Amino acid sequence: MTLATRTIILAVSTAVASLAFGCPDTSAPVAATSAPAVLVPAVRTDPVPHDADDPAVWVDPVSPGRSLILGTDKAAGTGGLYVFGLDGHVRQTIAPLDRPNNVDVEYGLSVGGRLVDIAVVTERNKNRLRVYRIDPATHRLDDLTSRGGIRVLDGQTGEAAEPMGIGLYRRPRDGAVFAIISPKTGPRTGYLWQYRLAEDGAGKVTGTFVRRFGNFSGTGEIEAVAVDDPPGYVYYADEDAAIRKWHADPDDPQAATELAVFARRSFAGQREGIGIFIHPDGTGYVAAIDQTPGSSALHLFRREGGPRGPHDHIQTVKVAATGADDTDGIEVVNAPLGPAFPHGALVVMNSRGRNFFLYRWDDVMR
Repeated sequence: MTLATRTIILAVSTAVASLAFGCPDTSAPVAATSAPAVLVPAVRTDPVPHDADDPAVWVDPVSPGRSLILGTDKAAGTGGLYVFGLDGHVRQTIAPLDRPNNVDVEYGLSVGGRLVDIAVVTERNKNRLRVYRIDPATHRLDDLTSRGGIRVLDGQTGEAAEPMGIGLYRRPRDGAVFAIISPKTGPRTGYLWQYRLAEDGAGKVTGTFVRRFGNFSGTGEIEAVAVDDPPGYVYYADEDAAIRKWHADPDDPQAATELAVFARRSFAGQREGIGIFIHPDGTGYVAAIDQTPGSSALHLFRREGGPRGPHDHIQTVKVAATGADDTDGIEVVNAPLGPAFPHGALVVMNSRGRNFFLYRWDDVMR
């Protein structure tokens, strides 16, 4: 894969805002002139056995119509990672995993002298990460985890030792890959943990602790984490309070500074899954789900910011009904995924059906 191709795919993956510069969050939903439209999924995946939670998408750079949807079944002891085709049918099952909570995909990790695409899962009850290589030829996932699992959240006990959310970040300047993890519970400062992923010298992947960062309101929890790779921003959902934005690069001069706090209002339920959609001109959306029973709502914020600067994320669109029940995780893809999804896709977890809904991005925009 050429560097140019990898750059394109990295932009696609960002898979998986506002108290900007001290300004209060003044965002408000656009006034509705009629009853909000209900999004209709183009595809519904097969159900998982127990408890669907979080999706991720791997985009096939050669045959986008053969891209994969990954989804967790977060049952204790008997959970798993399920791999679906774009038709919604299961292609592979990785089980058992002990309460696999969230999953994310990244492109271009250096292993064995070549660049590989990976999916990383938080295995909550084992207090570890599991890393899988995505084979571009066979479309199969193979375990690459060093010594059976990457231990995380060292020194913590109880729920504070349980990894839940995850967002992967590939730093553009050197290709370093990081995992940003949110535990089940955490303090008001330093809630998120960041690890650098790298080969262990034996063809497997290990993780090295880098830093703790990120503010927390103190109520609810933090699960959804998404990274916008090209500019290096991480967004996460402080579920009962707001969405927060920080630098993903631990070496950035402002790495210890919170860049934005937004989405304080207009949510009926908790702030959950987050995804990034990028237009070719660099504009786009930060998408967040409002977790509600029956039909969770989608909120869109300007990726590029607003009048007060790049961290001024003003709400522009609210799709008030997805038809997906009590949603936790979402994923957004801004690349064509074959004729079925010509301009990208939105993937939303549906609790009641224990499955995932796939929407055409064209339908979201309409």
